[in-house]
Amino acid sequence: MKYLLVLLVLAVGWHMWRSQRVKNTPPPAPKKGLAKPEPMVHCAHCGVHLPQSDAIRYQGAHYCSQAHLAQAVPPGKS
Repeated sequence: MKYLLVLLVLAVGWHMWRSQRVKNTPPPAPKKGLAKPEPMVHCAHCGVHLPQSDAIRYQGAHYCSQAHLAQAVPPGKS
């Protein structure tokens, strides 16, 4: 019975210590918002979708790389 009483006192003490520790901690900083979504475009040559900021734009069409732009545009037209 004596051990049960000691265990109970320790459990109550531990619970009180934990509740005080939680009260004294500052609230977490607010998380930064997610990045805003960016329009996706497709490559006029291969059809892969990529963010508009990464695309190469030429005469209203979007390309995923310089190589696909070169393949789509006849030599001497650029």
